[in-house]
Amino acid sequence: MKVFINKRIPEIGITMLKEAGLEITIPENDDLSHEEWLQYCKKTDVILNVGHNKYDQNFFEECPNVKAIALFSVGFDHVDIKEATKRNIPIGNTPDVLSRATSDVAFLLMQSVARRAAFYFQKVKDNNWGNFDPMYELGQELYGKTLGVFGLGRIGFEMAEKCKKAFGMNIIYHNRNHNDEAEKELNAKYVSFDELIEQSDVLSIHANFKPEQSNLFNASVFKKMKKNAIFVNTARGGFHDQKDLYEALVSGQIWGAGLDVTNPEPIEENDPILKLSNVCILPHIGSATVEARNGMTKLAAENLIAFSKGEKMPHIANPEVY
Repeated sequence: MKVFINKRIPEIGITMLKEAGLEITIPENDDLSHEEWLQYCKKTDVILNVGHNKYDQNFFEECPNVKAIALFSVGFDHVDIKEATKRNIPIGNTPDVLSRATSDVAFLLMQSVARRAAFYFQKVKDNNWGNFDPMYELGQELYGKTLGVFGLGRIGFEMAEKCKKAFGMNIIYHNRNHNDEAEKELNAKYVSFDELIEQSDVLSIHANFKPEQSNLFNASVFKKMKKNAIFVNTARGGFHDQKDLYEALVSGQIWGAGLDVTNPEPIEENDPILKLSNVCILPHIGSATVEARNGMTKLAAENLIAFSKGEKMPHIANPEVY
């Protein structure tokens, strides 16, 4: 069985696939154009996908040879799951192993924004310490404030637990379903979406993105948030309208924003949000630790090895395919 891997991954995954007898192709230059990528896909049986290549109806029609896809990610919004399932193509993903790493970044962004760390670090790099001014660009403390979590799954739980233990924050959340574990262990309170945005001092997004949620966090939402609110997004940039977010920040409708994802992504170099002192933006590094990436490559390899043996993928986005 031929496996196409479009970018380098940790060696542990490569070793697992080779030991299972799978034939692996990884381009020497992995900065492929769309057409180059598509040509590789047309010559393979299964794909281990790194990044946000689009798997839609057009792809499946152009690559009828592809029998399975293992994603190097938890999210699968770049895959037409219904189309894949209709064609009996299992789509594997990598849940849980990056929950801590991604929640760490959300926690980091929250604190960086609260204390304007990115802004002050830039001043140090520019050798622009300035004179002492007791009222200049002050931060805020987080003790006893309210964390609102939109999408309280494993990553959201990790974030909430950190905030509870470090700052004694109150936890509220909005989900499709109640999270009994969070309610029991963190005293988390389920609230409506409107209550979430109105009551949160920090609002952190951890949900799986769906197209119908595009720009869910927009001008009308930001207007309802607290003046001191910090908006954190480590999920998908599509959740927020970036122009509306900028306007909310400069007008003082909300206090600050920490983003590991942007809309669009990558962010445009002249986006005015980059110049704000109350913003910290990272280049989508939620899972960028040795431990998380090793875990992801192991799960992706496990998915492909199981498929090659005629078994069910153990970590799958569309279990209904079986």
